[in-house]
Amino acid sequence: MKYTLLFLSVLLCNLTTYSQNVNSSKSKVEFEISNFRVNTVEGFFNEMTGNVIFDEDDLSSSKFDVCISTSTVNTGNEKRDDHLKNEDFFDVEKYPKICFISNEIIKDGDKFIAKGKLMAHGVTKNTNIYFIKNSDSLSGEMKINRLDFDIGKDTGTFTVGDEVNIKIFCFLNNE
Repeated sequence: MKYTLLFLSVLLCNLTTYSQNVNSSKSKVEFEISNFRVNTVEGFFNEMTGNVIFDEDDLSSSKFDVCISTSTVNTGNEKRDDHLKNEDFFDVEKYPKICFISNEIIKDGDKFIAKGKLMAHGVTKNTNIYFIKNSDSLSGEMKINRLDFDIGKDTGTFTVGDEVNIKIFCFLNNE
C-alpha cells in the first residue's frame, strides 16, 4: 500500500487567477494499489498544505507548492494503516511529508500538466500531474512506482503492487 502522492491539483472559484493557501480540511489525495494481485486497496491522505498560484491566461506565472502528511494515511483498516506508517513503508517519524513543487505548467488540450518534483521518503523524482480545472477546484491524476521512492522496498511485489494510481483533489481557501 504505497501511495505517494503527491500531489497536486488545485481549485478556484470561477476566476482566472488564483493565489491562495490550500484548504486543508477539504483537500485530499486518494490512491489505489494492487494487493496480492487479486485485490485493490484504496485509501487516502489528507492534511494537504501549501500554496497555489494558477493563472489560466499566464501559465508561466503559475506554481504549485503543496505537501501532505504521511501520518494521515487511511485505508479503513487500522492495523494496515499502522503498518503503513512504520519503517516498512512510509516511516512517518522520519518522513512526515510528501511534497510536490511544480517547475512548469502547460496546457494539453482540455487538461493541464504540472511538471515538477515529487519528494517522498527521502527521494526526489521528476513527475507530471495531469489536472483539470473544475468550478471550485482543480483535480489531478498521476501514476507512480512506489519502489522509485523506496517505499516498501523490502516487502516484495507479490503482496503489494508496484504501481500506485493517485487522484488529487485540492481546494483553496476562499478569502
